[in-house]
Amino acid sequence: MDTLKSDDPSRHLATLTHSARRVCLALALALPLTLGLAVGVVQAAPRTATAPALGSASNFAVLSAAPNAAGVVACTTSTVKGNVGSSGAAASVVQVGCAITGTVVAPVSAKVLSDFNNAYKKYAAIPCTGSLNTAYTGATLTLTPGVYCSLAAVTLTDTTLTLNGLGNANAVWIFKIGTAGTGALTGTNFSIVLAGGAQAQNVSWRLAEAATMTDSNFMGTILAGAAITITRGTFTGNALAKATVTLTDASLVGVAGSTGPNPKPTPKPHHGHHHHHPGPCRD
Repeated sequence: MDTLKSDDPSRHLATLTHSARRVCLALALALPLTLGLAVGVVQAAPRTATAPALGSASNFAVLSAAPNAAGVVACTTSTVKGNVGSSGAAASVVQVGCAITGTVVAPVSAKVLSDFNNAYKKYAAIPCTGSLNTAYTGATLTLTPGVYCSLAAVTLTDTTLTLNGLGNANAVWIFKIGTAGTGALTGTNFSIVLAGGAQAQNVSWRLAEAATMTDSNFMGTILAGAAITITRGTFTGNALAKATVTLTDASLVGVAGSTGPNPKPTPKPHHGHHHHHPGPCRD
């Protein structure tokens, strides 16, 4: 009976078929692992929060939106680049050695107050993605975009906070202080540094109560449920409050439209015929 020789083609075919099956099996086992590693490297970007629109309130670098026409802005030996508004009468904006580059509107329109209050309420509904301690002293912190919350007040002393946009110029940070109903923000020698494309116009602070900044370098727009007090230091953003806004020996530069175009001052009644020249802006 004939036997297969070592160079028999059928023997080679059997060997190749067996080897091919082993390779296919190995690929079948390895493919899911390889895909898993690829998916792990390329991850979907996390959803980012969107800050509620301020509407016509965004036209103001400083706004005292106190109810019942009780707004007061007190500016002493300070500079403000942007428009200043108050719910009070013209005399409610008190300037002593204060240089304002912008329009002073007092009282502001009902729409400005409504837009501010509506935005303030909408911030409350934004879910938190991170938490803040109630006190930081001598700390150096770095936060990527997100919504950071504290149930109560937050105090920052001799602390530097870096906001890193990770290369995204549209990155958003929202800080909510006093989400349980009460809580103020207090900063002393507190500095905010923007990195990785971060912009002050994309940083918002919603406070249940007051904001007090002393000798600080602050970035972002504050929506305060009570007064805002800025003493010395710099403030890049808008200071919007439900009570008095006080600046002493400070420099404030507004953002997000608050430096122009200028809002319309409250119109005064005129008698007789006159020509009306509409301005380029609306409240």
